[in-house]
Amino acid sequence: MRLKEVSMKAGLGLTLKIGGCEAIRDMFEASTLGTEHLVAPMVETPYALKKYLAAVKIAFSGDQRKDMDFLINLETHTACENFEKMLELPEIDLLDGIVLGRVDLTGSMNLTREDINSEQVRCICVKMAELAKKHGKTVVVGGGVSIHSLPFFRSFPEKHIDRFETRKVVFRCPGALQNSEAAFLKAVEFEIMWLKNKKAYYSQISIEDDVRLKMMEERYRKSIDALQESRIPLCP
Repeated sequence: MRLKEVSMKAGLGLTLKIGGCEAIRDMFEASTLGTEHLVAPMVETPYALKKYLAAVKIAFSGDQRKDMDFLINLETHTACENFEKMLELPEIDLLDGIVLGRVDLTGSMNLTREDINSEQVRCICVKMAELAKKHGKTVVVGGGVSIHSLPFFRSFPEKHIDRFETRKVVFRCPGALQNSEAAFLKAVEFEIMWLKNKKAYYSQISIEDDVRLKMMEERYRKSIDALQESRIPLCP
């Protein structure tokens, strides 16, 4: 909700990644918040995608779906191998796009985070983008995004990458492909500010609970002492 408030004040939409392909509660909360893009993680099979799209129909009305984009994370080698079969589902028109999660993809291939910009990973991502574009889907790339990722993004065929994202900031293409280092530093700055804000928020709640806890312990101890003084037996 706090991120939604920030995005609204900035005149921007909100992308929300839910907990799984059938995270109905998350979907209902996304509906209440007015989420613009909904992303389901770890969708690796046609069946998982089918379950996700069925859940979308339950959680969002037809009018809501018209104003939203529904995407899935392709973030494992298994998901990429099964993507072509996913695109054959009868209900595939409800899916608007994919997010290529490079960090988990490299992990699933027994590679390291240092390999996210490698040629091996690039070839897989470009192939997934080409399949997605053949079916009119949006392509987003994420995972370890930094200034060093720009050559990776620029290597995609023209109009085959629509957005790329850090953990909290989404960049629109093709304009963002010309970004300077300052743009990425601004994204990092926002995430630092957000983490500080979240830490301060929950620290305040914790402090408030500490005061309440201390008061209750003191009351409890005094009650125990009073019972012992009156020699009333306590339950074991």
